[in-house]
This record gives sequence, structure tokens and C-alpha cells, in this order.
Amino acid sequence: MSLLDTSPINWATTGTLSPDWPGGYWLHWVVFTIIILVFVLAMVMGFIYIERRFVARIQSRLGPNRAGLFGLLQPVFDAIKVLVKEDIVPAGGDKLVHWWAPVVAFVPALMIFVVIPFQDGALLADLNIGILYVVAVGSVGMVGVFMAGWGSNNKYSVIGAMRAVAQIITYEIPLGLAIISVVLLSGSLSLNEIVNSQNIPFILLQPLGFLIYFVSACAELNRTPFDLLEADSEIVAGYHIEYSGMKFAIFYLAEYIEALAVSAIITALFLSGWRGPLLPPWLWFLIKVVVVFMFIVWVRGTIPRLRVDHAMALSWKFLLPVALLNLFITSIEVILWPLVLPWPIILLNLAIMVVLILLWSRFFKLGGGRVEV
Repeated sequence: MSLLDTSPINWATTGTLSPDWPGGYWLHWVVFTIIILVFVLAMVMGFIYIERRFVARIQSRLGPNRAGLFGLLQPVFDAIKVLVKEDIVPAGGDKLVHWWAPVVAFVPALMIFVVIPFQDGALLADLNIGILYVVAVGSVGMVGVFMAGWGSNNKYSVIGAMRAVAQIITYEIPLGLAIISVVLLSGSLSLNEIVNSQNIPFILLQPLGFLIYFVSACAELNRTPFDLLEADSEIVAGYHIEYSGMKFAIFYLAEYIEALAVSAIITALFLSGWRGPLLPPWLWFLIKVVVVFMFIVWVRGTIPRLRVDHAMALSWKFLLPVALLNLFITSIEVILWPLVLPWPIILLNLAIMVVLILLWSRFFKLGGGRVEV
């Protein structure tokens, strides 16, 4: 369509939802707010069940199988049980900070879905800085984690909170560099435009960027092997040791919402989002999100926990240099082929990923037999 064409756009023929669908700004806002809440809560309950059953299979167990058909009602009964638990506040703790910490951790995780597209144009707000908004809002949850540790007046919860802050900040840097590589390929910060630009899924053009983002995201999610923030055998469940009842449930819910958000972001950045043949766009999006989450669970069930100094070293000594090299190589490719990257680039980038990992691993040495702080 010409830039000088002022005729109205027929959104039905373009296959894209209009910005004010289903009609009017406020109706659009209300409808998508309801869609996001229903989607997030339903997917979180499904994720809890999927993770328990999948990890049980990995560990040669049955998993939940009593509450409802195939144990499908187990997350529901768990939610009811935790809601009727007594709410306990430490006598020496800061009651106001202790109360607000779960809210500060929960709300930013939910706000991420404002810019997540379910199909072309199907999102609450198509911000032209969408991925920057995701990084900024996602980092706010770290404040809630530290508030939980500080307000509990418990030395173990403070240690867990400080570990959380250190780990999240450490892995935020390579994660951001991996995102910049995708932005260079797409030429846009809008998640909707990033998906539309993926005639070739960026996981093929950016295999190293995907690997860096996935590892960094698992570290920020506190997922195994990076579950150092609440390592039960070391610091008694970490920053939320003094939480019970509804407040603990909010922390628990926030962690799964963040896992869902990471799965959705990976789908949009690297797996071409809703795009796919035959099936409806929203169904493709849903399938890819579930597959990414199951991959996260598979990693949890197979890899043991890292030592705390090893986890920090992995980011600073390995992921950060490799992410910088990947960004440099991507910049060169975008300069040489500014319009469309040729297919041979896929094989070239795969080879570069293998070579960089093998070569850099020879220079990358973890600490010896002692804990390095």
C-alpha cells in the first residue's frame, strides 16, 4: 500500500485485528484485560499440572493422579488449601514491607502480557518499544523479592534475597544482548512487528542468541539448575521462608506467571509467534508456548543445581563475552544483507555457535574446590 494512500484499511482482508477491536478503545482494553487474566490463570494451573506429571515421568514416579481424572484437579485443591492457611507475620519484621512484597513481585509479572501478541494485532497495547517495556517491567519484580527478604527479619531470607538480586542483575546483561540481536534482525522493538518479520524463525538465524536468552531466562526465573535463591538444602527455602497462606501463594503464582511470560517471549522472539500453517494463529501460539515450557521443565528434571560462584561465573565469564561476539557477528550480517538474510546464513550461524561454544569453553574455567565469593 502506498504511503500516500489515505483510504481506510480493511482489517478483515489483511488478517490483522484492528487496533480498537472489537470496537472502541475502552472496549478493547476491557476485552483484552479479561483475555489476559483468563489466559494467565488457566495456563498457570495447566503448567503446574504439566510440570508435576512431566518431572514425575523423568524421575520414574506417577505424579498427581488422585484428585480428579488423571489428577487434573490437584492444582485446584492445592490452591484452596493454601488460601485457608493462616497468615503469619514475623514479630520483628517490617509489616508494611512484608505485606507489599508479594504484590510488587506479582503485578510486574502480569503486566508483561500487555504487549504479548496472541496473533497479528491481538494484544492489549502494540507499543513501538514493546520488548524494551518487557525488560523494564520484568526487572521490577526483583524489588519485591528483596522486600520479602528484608521485611521478614530473617537472616536466611535476607541471604536468599541478596542472592536473587545478584543473580537477576548478573543474567539481565546477556539476556538483553540476546534481545538486541533479534532487534537488529527485525528492525523493530514491537513484539508484533518482530513476529511479522520472521519469514524464517529467528531460532534458525540466531541459534546462539536463543541459547543465551534461554539460559539467562532460566537463571532469572530461579529454575533449576539456577534455583540458588531458594536452595532448600542451603538457605531454608530462601527469601519467602517467613511467608504463608495467601502471600506465599502470590509468590508461587508469580514464579509460574514469569515462566509463562518467558515462554511467550521466546515464542515471539525466536519461534515466529503465532505464525504457522493450517491451524488458527492463536492455537499455534499456544502450542509453541507449551513446548517451550516443557523444555524448561525437562532441563529442571535432568541437570543438577550449580554452585553459587559457578552460576555467577557462567554469566560473567562465558555468556557475556559470547553474547557480545554474537551481537558483533549479527551486526556484520545485517550490514552485508540489509533486506533479507540468505538461507546459507542458517548453516553459517549454527557453525559459528558450535565453534564459539567449543573454543570459549577452553578459556572458561570455573572455581576450584573452594567456594569463591
